[in-house]
Amino acid sequence: MNSLGVLMEALASQSINTIKTTLIWLLRTTWIVGTLPILIASLPSPCLNSFHSLLLSFAKRGKIMPSSSHRFTVPQSFFLHFYLLALIWTTTLLMGTWYFAYKVTPLSTESLSYLAAANHLTGGSLVFSLHKSRFSSVDDRFNVWKAVFLLLLMEIHVLRRLYETFQVFNYSPSARMHIVGYLTGIYFYTAAPLSLCTFCVLEAFNFAADQVAEFKVEGQEMVSITDFDLWGYMKPLTRLGWCQWTGAVIFAWGWFHQLRCHAILVCVSACLNLSLSGSLRERGDRTNKYVIPYGDWFEVVSSPHYLSEMILYAGLLVASGGTDFTIWLLLGFVVANLVLAAAETHRWYLRKFENYPRNRQAILPFVY
Repeated sequence: MNSLGVLMEALASQSINTIKTTLIWLLRTTWIVGTLPILIASLPSPCLNSFHSLLLSFAKRGKIMPSSSHRFTVPQSFFLHFYLLALIWTTTLLMGTWYFAYKVTPLSTESLSYLAAANHLTGGSLVFSLHKSRFSSVDDRFNVWKAVFLLLLMEIHVLRRLYETFQVFNYSPSARMHIVGYLTGIYFYTAAPLSLCTFCVLEAFNFAADQVAEFKVEGQEMVSITDFDLWGYMKPLTRLGWCQWTGAVIFAWGWFHQLRCHAILVCVSACLNLSLSGSLRERGDRTNKYVIPYGDWFEVVSSPHYLSEMILYAGLLVASGGTDFTIWLLLGFVVANLVLAAAETHRWYLRKFENYPRNRQAILPFVY
């Protein structure tokens, strides 16, 4: 039986490692492929102007998309699809990874002793022993809980974005976005949460499948060791390092300001729709159904909601410890896309309003 266990462990480990390597390189390749064209189009060369215009046409949406350019577009309200997908997918990854972390990779020696005892009481199940053998080091177990932490932050982000889409934003029926931008968003909210947990996601779902199979065999005999322990799930998160909590603070800073900036945009829109923007009209800032937003980071940049999104993902990178190149590439993709969109939004404001504040930059205060 011992030889059989060793053979099963070797085969399973080799298969998972091969798939994991393929997944990581696939994610990295797609982030590079998505970022590189934007970097090339940003080079100051006249021969790249048409290529730059093509990329901009893919990125345009809402007010910066001309009403005559509705070919190959979808309603901007389809943003809802992004956040529904993101919530379902991130929740699935979070639950699977968190359960795996709790059962297989505890951070404390007491929990390790408990799992060993539980394993013995259930007849020395191969499920636990095979999975625990792959995450035997303290660093490996820490990295699994770090992935849980990153997914938890991502969950907080997509929950708010879904709430805003339902309850805050009121997209105009005429607001459109390019189909390429829509498909990019669908891919992004599939690949971004996955990029945060590549270290252990395959093992987590393999473990969950093994647990389901074993439960079908063992039935009620397993229930006594699978009772929900809230503190047991939460306590390891409190033992994470300064990097994780510093990243969480940066994430919260961006999260909070994005919430405020979205609220400002919605208030401006509501004032126009309800004809309550008297103070804005007095300042002469109303032109063709649009006004210049003021307040919070709008005082220094034209797209503070994009700036705060970049800060959010920078917080995730810091919380990851900065050792995963996939997350660096994810941040690069986010920054490249949002800088491109912010630059076009800034040009739109300058064309639209003669009295647009000249001290405002596009997205980076005092820089760009």
